[in-house]
Amino acid sequence: MAYPDTFEGFAVHDPSKWSEVKKIQFTPRPFQEDDVDIKIEACGICSSDIHTISGGWGQPKLPSIVGHEIVGTVVRVGSKVDNIKVGDTVGMGAMCWADLTCDVCKAKNENYCPNWIDTYDDAYPDGSRTYGGYSNYARCNKEFAFKIPEGLSVEGVAPMLCAGITTYSPLKRNNIGPGKKVGIVGIGGLGHFALQFAKALGAEVYAISRNDKKKADALKLGADYFIETEKEGWNLPYKYKFDLIISTANSSNNFDLDAYVSTLNIGAKFVSVGLPEDKMEMNAGSFIKNGCYFGSSHLGNREEMKEMLELAAEKGIEAWYEPISISQEGIKNGLEKLHRNDVKYRFTLTDYAKQFE
Repeated sequence: MAYPDTFEGFAVHDPSKWSEVKKIQFTPRPFQEDDVDIKIEACGICSSDIHTISGGWGQPKLPSIVGHEIVGTVVRVGSKVDNIKVGDTVGMGAMCWADLTCDVCKAKNENYCPNWIDTYDDAYPDGSRTYGGYSNYARCNKEFAFKIPEGLSVEGVAPMLCAGITTYSPLKRNNIGPGKKVGIVGIGGLGHFALQFAKALGAEVYAISRNDKKKADALKLGADYFIETEKEGWNLPYKYKFDLIISTANSSNNFDLDAYVSTLNIGAKFVSVGLPEDKMEMNAGSFIKNGCYFGSSHLGNREEMKEMLELAAEKGIEAWYEPISISQEGIKNGLEKLHRNDVKYRFTLTDYAKQFE
């Protein structure tokens, strides 16, 4: 059997061998009248993929096909889809509409909301599994699909559908723009987007990293200033400086949160989007002097996604990515290199047509 009855993808079968994938066929959930089918052309490799298939965030549903930074061409639309047509280039990513911006939430449909279903490693109310973008096709509710503006390459925009929106949303929700000072902790898959978007929004941007190995890149990406945290007392010149800090750090090892908090302005926020698996220690007393806040950000909503893509097209923002031809060997290589942070700064799986014919 073949499309539209079955899809193909590369699946992990054992979390202890999380970089080893095998091609399988799987049955997508039944096509609905508000669904879209996408023939995939590119998919980013995200750290979330590794956290999931390795069991870092809990036991995955096996076999597990990950990938939630999907771009491709629409090949089928349901009878109630009015925002997308066959032939459109669209992106599909993991989203959350917690601020009630979509029609489903506005109607307060408590029985079923497609927006609460993760792109992979999740299940629909009818028990159907979700599978990610290491596959030839993706099926999703229309609310998950976004037209890609002209001028953006499928390979360069794919990582934006998780890493991009993860950093853009807290910038927008904290009203970052001209006159605001923003610190970006970590220059990697998330941080390199945060730097570009903070600069595009008009903020004064400070890149914060342990050492100066990525200083040249940070400045090219939009940083106005660069701070090295391995230097003793690094935080002292920046006390009460920042209106917002976005931390993209994926480890809390030797992370002196108190020092970072001291650099926040009165009532400012420290937003952690890196989601390290290990625990982060904090001292409640450190938040008192400047009355600041610590929190996180759950991806972004549909309007923020559309704004982000439009801003990226206007400003010429794309991922700094390395292409990897999708295959067993390519996926294994990409996952393992990402795990040891050997990437600058995202991987994008490509050449789907060669693998899935």
